[in-house]
Amino acid sequence: MLRRRLNQLFGGDEKRVDSRTIYVGHHPCPATEAFIPPKFCDNRIVSSKYTIWNFLPKNLFEQFRRIANFYFLIIFLVQVIVDTPTSPVTSGLPLFFVITVTAIKQGYEDWLRHKADNEVNKYPVIVLEDGRSIRKESEKIKVGDIVEVVEDETFPCDLILLQSSRDDDTCFVTTASLDGESNHKTHYTVPDTEKDLQSLNATIECEQPQPDLYKFVGRMHIYKTEQEPAVRSLGPENLLLKGATLKNTKKIYGVALYTGMETKMALNYQGKSQKRSAVEKSINAFLLVYLCILISKAVVCTTLKYVWQSQDGQDEPWYNQKTQKEKETYVYLKMFTDFLSFMVLFNFIIPVSMYVTVEMQKFLGSFFITWDKDFFDPEIQEGALVNTSDLNEELGQVEYVFTDKTGTLTQNNMEFIECCIDGFQYKNTDSMSELDGFCVTDGPVNKLQQKAGRDKEELFLRALCLCHTVQVKEAGPDEIDSDQVDGQLGDLSRPDEQRGFIASSPDEVALVKGAMQHGFTFLGLENKAMKIRNRQNDLEVYDLLHVLNFDPVRRRMSVIVRTKSGETLLFCKGADSSIFPRVRPDEVDRIRMHVERNATEGYRTLCVAYKQLSPEEYAVADAGLRDARLALQDREEKLMAVYNQVETSMSLIGATAVEDRLQEEAAETMEALQGAGMKVWVLTGDKMETAKSTCYACRLFQRGTELLELTVRTLEDGGRKREERLLELLVDYHKKAVQDAPPVKVGVTRSWSTATQEYGFIIDGATLSLVMNPSPDANPSRYKSLFLQICQNCTAVLCCRMAPLQKAQIVKMVKNSKGSPITLSIGDGANDVSMILEAHVGIGIKGKEGRQAVRNSDYAIPKLKHLKKLLLAHGHLYYVRIAHLVQYFFYKNLCFILPQFLYQFFCGYSQQPLYDAAYLTMYNICFTSMPILAYSLLEQHIAIEILLDNATLYREIAKNAMLKWGPFLYWTVLGIFQGLLFFFGVRYLFSNPALQDNGQVFGNWSYGTIVFTVLVFTVTLKLALDTRHWTWINHFVIWGSLAFYVFFSFFWGGIIWPFLKQQRLYFVFANMLSSVSAWLVIILLILLSLLPDILLVVFRKPRGPHARQMKRRLPSSGTSTIFMLSQTTSTHSFSWSD
Repeated sequence: MLRRRLNQLFGGDEKRVDSRTIYVGHHPCPATEAFIPPKFCDNRIVSSKYTIWNFLPKNLFEQFRRIANFYFLIIFLVQVIVDTPTSPVTSGLPLFFVITVTAIKQGYEDWLRHKADNEVNKYPVIVLEDGRSIRKESEKIKVGDIVEVVEDETFPCDLILLQSSRDDDTCFVTTASLDGESNHKTHYTVPDTEKDLQSLNATIECEQPQPDLYKFVGRMHIYKTEQEPAVRSLGPENLLLKGATLKNTKKIYGVALYTGMETKMALNYQGKSQKRSAVEKSINAFLLVYLCILISKAVVCTTLKYVWQSQDGQDEPWYNQKTQKEKETYVYLKMFTDFLSFMVLFNFIIPVSMYVTVEMQKFLGSFFITWDKDFFDPEIQEGALVNTSDLNEELGQVEYVFTDKTGTLTQNNMEFIECCIDGFQYKNTDSMSELDGFCVTDGPVNKLQQKAGRDKEELFLRALCLCHTVQVKEAGPDEIDSDQVDGQLGDLSRPDEQRGFIASSPDEVALVKGAMQHGFTFLGLENKAMKIRNRQNDLEVYDLLHVLNFDPVRRRMSVIVRTKSGETLLFCKGADSSIFPRVRPDEVDRIRMHVERNATEGYRTLCVAYKQLSPEEYAVADAGLRDARLALQDREEKLMAVYNQVETSMSLIGATAVEDRLQEEAAETMEALQGAGMKVWVLTGDKMETAKSTCYACRLFQRGTELLELTVRTLEDGGRKREERLLELLVDYHKKAVQDAPPVKVGVTRSWSTATQEYGFIIDGATLSLVMNPSPDANPSRYKSLFLQICQNCTAVLCCRMAPLQKAQIVKMVKNSKGSPITLSIGDGANDVSMILEAHVGIGIKGKEGRQAVRNSDYAIPKLKHLKKLLLAHGHLYYVRIAHLVQYFFYKNLCFILPQFLYQFFCGYSQQPLYDAAYLTMYNICFTSMPILAYSLLEQHIAIEILLDNATLYREIAKNAMLKWGPFLYWTVLGIFQGLLFFFGVRYLFSNPALQDNGQVFGNWSYGTIVFTVLVFTVTLKLALDTRHWTWINHFVIWGSLAFYVFFSFFWGGIIWPFLKQQRLYFVFANMLSSVSAWLVIILLILLSLLPDILLVVFRKPRGPHARQMKRRLPSSGTSTIFMLSQTTSTHSFSWSD
């Protein structure tokens, strides 16, 4: 009974949907007996992660989830609890430093988010209360409040438009910050609302908040005294979204519908998933190796200690021997504490400070991208933007580039080129002197100088003038707002035509302008009447009855208009694939040839059709549209059914061609990326022919490239079931491109491999759906694996007619394929966001389609051409720098701890430290940290110009080449060699410990200090040898660090410090330097340690990819000599990776 009652209340037999009811202006409506105001969330936006109260616990919890931090915390606690040989300060201080620096960085980033939230939440807004306008803070808006918004303000929450200052009850909105579209959209007020909003009694019943920006279903019940309540449908055209901006409208009033975190903007905000770079994964692998080394050292020392102590007279002196009982009590506990003590003693082999250095290197390094003047674009007065500094080195590892076409490869700047009417081609001309503004060029040979009939021409031009959602903006006498105006009609003498056009798509403006150049001018829409001026300068007025909006599924849009003579006409324009099936076949043949030729020339094509509706047909369509628009559930499906029913049996009038020009240097950029060994995939929603010609223009496909096509057209050729034909084609292409193709030689660029056949692959959205989701009886993994193998063997892949989600699916499929290749996605619009978030590295272009892609990207650049330098120069250098940093850190800590381990064999495994506690603490924080940080920020082992000119150099660091096990082993062996040399070299010196003229003997702290001095000088000078690009900063930190070490040692040992219980190094350093033997050993050991590196630099010839490629690809000109010299001197810093 209750269900039936609810059904009656909420609309016929529809299923009850999860909805909310809003009381406009908080007025209790007559129909409601007891008014209980419903509770909704407030209008506060929260994008921050922390508050003052939870920052410390939450941040510490997140930081100690990192293995290295947690490990050092355990070591610190062991030092505090167990009697260990070193002070807790030695591991506590570096850990505290790392935790503090990271917390400050994260706290600062969150403070910026709080600041941005406060700007939004405290923004002043005007709310109508009891007939008065009251100024409030944005966060205090409640659902049901009536809010006033003026021109150029953003909407503070999601509003239903109740009243507009414009005569035609519309307002214009830009949604660039939401979906990336900077074009103007038209929104409509709810019909029949009171002019005096204070006396409006109404409720709104609508769906619960959901994130889809383009969907909204609701209805409004308007209560008037002694009348039945009127019901009005609400759709996306009545909803003004938070974040959108009011344009070209002085003022509007709207009722708050969704507030705060329930607005569509907030529901669309997805925190980006944490992307991890390949370098971080390598660090973790190396860390495990060093952890194993550490544990094995501790186990060896603990075992040998108990073996040694089991011998008579070794454990304790004869005068203080332990009883058997004393020896056997807590023996396992003692062994465990000894093991922990050794772990603490050797724990510096795990470099905790490496994490903070890597963090600082990434954070500071990202500024070099922001500061790069080559990335500055004078047109938009902006440079590059870094949203994520964690992925800098990943820019040097990219294997697959996924790019959007419109706005990325092309400029998204549309220009009307030509049209075809009834099979006759009409070229666009700049001069208006030709007869009727038309110029007939080729067309079919036998109709060379013929034209379509005058009536057909005028019908076609009327269709262009009427079938759109363009609005006219009247311009002031002196200026036209370039933001909103897509074109100014300067050549026309009539003053009322000095106007700009506002449209939801640049294509529409191009078509309206095209019609205008040929004599038909659109004058605007007033009170549902569309006005146009025809060739004879007469005014024509049409009543706009319905707009059947464009959507990506139908790929067409229509308008229904009524002429002054009472005829009802439907004009429709859309993609050929969606128009051709709905018109007569004989008309299609005349126009198909023009459409295909225009598409192959790279133009965007649209077909135009019309239909005359009889009164009966219109009545049915009108009723169907009104009913569908009132539906609360499945509204889109019901509207679609009516649209499809009306848009049938149309007559094809003609087609248009609009050009979208290539971005500057698009072809050179794509060529460079392919030369660098990257595979480029173009993912676009555009039609195949247009996209294919763009690929040719960008040199992704060459003249000799054989194209393998997997589209709906090729699937239907065989006359069999689609899936059978799909499998047959996949197997055929696989044989051609994979099995019969010769193996690809590493390092050979495309220009040198012309002897082998190159393949390009083309697939469309419908076929991709078949590949990804075949029927249950098919083998989905087989389809996918064949498809992937074919694509991986092609020089370029074009995916056309793609939905945004399909773009992300393709990126995900390649990302998860064998070998986990590093992927990069680049796009400029909201439809590219899904693939930008999916790829390892996402790049947004600051294009014409707003900033949605930019906000969701990791890096943003003004133009596509900047991608070349970003990857080939910045990416290459960042990778080489950080790879060197990681290897160097492990190496210097191995050199540091190995002598400590060897020392245990000479001190009865007593856990006696070799170095003083100050040296243990300061080694990684002060003495050796700054030179490697400066190196990792400033090093250029190859000049940037050479990196840009020779894209193939990028291949040499591909697939994480410098962090493989080979280079890691080299650094580890070098560390072991130098550690052994330090220890045994100094031990040889100490074979006679009387090292001073007066016969005074040196002790164990002098021994440790000499080893430490050799160590600090050797690892710092090793870095100096590896540095190819010297700046004053490198000089300052390298020589400054060494000077600081000497100064600190004198200072630390030269004063009696009151806070120290014992001062081990009192005058040890000064005493040590008074011995000539000590000086000699220090200098000799430093030279011997660096000898392998010096010999490598002097004698080793460049081999591997460098030398081979230079011989083959460079003529012996001056530039190549310079190039070879720079290579010769630059190879050795990472020659072990060959």
